[in-house]
Amino acid sequence: MKLIAITAATVLASTPAFAGVYANVESNSGFADGDYSSTLIESHLGYEGELGNDSSWYIQGGPAFGLIPDEDNENYASGKVGVSWDIVEDTTVYGEVSAITADEWDFDTLGLGVKAGVTYRF
Repeated sequence: MKLIAITAATVLASTPAFAGVYANVESNSGFADGDYSSTLIESHLGYEGELGNDSSWYIQGGPAFGLIPDEDNENYASGKVGVSWDIVEDTTVYGEVSAITADEWDFDTLGLGVKAGVTYRF
């Protein structure tokens, strides 16, 4: 609940020229040595906006559900913050920081991840 409240407060405090609320549901499944190990389903409410003519940002968060075979399902809180920049025509660089609670809704221990990449549009 804290993550949802923080996300909502951040969304309401920001008023960029272009902005939008969105929903994002993402499923990530893991395989070890070719065998299925688990799936994480993230259900996020997000907000995105422009930082300038050539860049944008987003923040999203909400509950996540861990589905592990032969074990009890787990509930977590997760969120992401990201930015992207158009560096030249048809080429964008982006970065994202993500966080997820390590034990149900316990915010004392967060798992963090970072992602960066380049997108070229043909």
